[in-house]
Amino acid sequence: MSTSTPEAPAEAALIAAGLTYRVVRHPPARSLAEAAALRGISPADIVKTLVVRRGEDDYLFVLVPGDREIAWPKLRAHLGVGRLSMPDAEAAYAATGYRRGTITPFGSRVAWPVIADASVAGRTISLGAGEPGATVLLSADAALAALGAAVADVTEPAA
Repeated sequence: MSTSTPEAPAEAALIAAGLTYRVVRHPPARSLAEAAALRGISPADIVKTLVVRRGEDDYLFVLVPGDREIAWPKLRAHLGVGRLSMPDAEAAYAATGYRRGTITPFGSRVAWPVIADASVAGRTISLGAGEPGATVLLSADAALAALGAAVADVTEPAA
């Protein structure tokens, strides 16, 4: 567990969940490869938390490895819906309390459902820490269990 004082709701939520993690502070990166190098991990281990809108005031988090992107037909089929969209930056902030680039399911204003791509499981991952210039490294399996995440094949290799 981190010994630092929580600086964001995300870290407080990680502590409350009893998760073991390490906060990594880093300068801005210009690419996925540079971001991975700054964290000492592979690009696939950087997991983006994307906010997806199902309907009015109805969102979910999708955890996507850095080298992959949402496969919209797979995600729609998994959810049994015909339409999904990505909210703009202000709507994502209103739904989560986090700005783009810092979004994480941990400590979100609302505990929206979480779907993790199946390729996330079984590794150590880097997730947003809820503040600029910081991420957390932790066990994907422990994080998914704490979040009650559904795990499904919902991505494809990035173009």
